[in-house]
Amino acid sequence: MRFFKKTYTEKEIVEGCIANKRFFQEKLYQQHFSVMMAMCMRHTNDRNEAMEMVNNGFLRVFKKLDTFGFKGSLQGWIRKLVYHSMADYFRKNNKKGHFLIFEEFDKPINEKANSNLFFDDLLTIVKQLPEATQRVFMLYAIEGYKHTEIAKQLNISAGTSKWHLSEARKRLRILLEQNTSKQYAK
Repeated sequence: MRFFKKTYTEKEIVEGCIANKRFFQEKLYQQHFSVMMAMCMRHTNDRNEAMEMVNNGFLRVFKKLDTFGFKGSLQGWIRKLVYHSMADYFRKNNKKGHFLIFEEFDKPINEKANSNLFFDDLLTIVKQLPEATQRVFMLYAIEGYKHTEIAKQLNISAGTSKWHLSEARKRLRILLEQNTSKQYAK
C-alpha cells in the first residue's frame, strides 16, 4: 500500500492556521520560508539577523492571518509583513534607512541625511509617486515581485512595468534630494 502526501489548498492552510493548528502553521512556514529568508538575506549578511527578521515576520503573519481576505497573493501579503518586520528590526537596532537600497547602481544621495529616514518616512515619499508608478515600485522593490508577475497582476506588459520602475527611481531620487535639502535647511 502506497501513501500519498495530501496536498492542501491555500485556503485550507490559512483556515488551519487561523484555527491554531500546528500542522498547518508548519506547512505555511515551510512553503514560504525560503523566499522570505532570501528577501531578508538581500539586506543583511548575517544569517542569524535574517532568521530573526523572518521569524518575527511570521509571528506577525500568524497573528494577523485572520485579516487576510484572499484578495491578492498570499505570498505577497506575507512578504509585506516580513518586510515590515525587517524595517522594525533595523529601526530598533539603529540601522535605519540603509536596508532600502533602490538599486545597487544608483549613485548614493547624501547618505548621512538619508540614514535619518525611517521606513515610514520612505513610504510617505513613495506615496508621492503617481498611483501606477507607486504600485509597480511597491510590488518590485518592497514586495519582491518580478516584472512578469507584476505585469500579470496589474494587467500590463513587463516592459510597462520596467518603465514604471525606472520612472519611480528617477522621481524618488528627486524627492529624496529635496528631503535632504530640507533636512539641512533646518
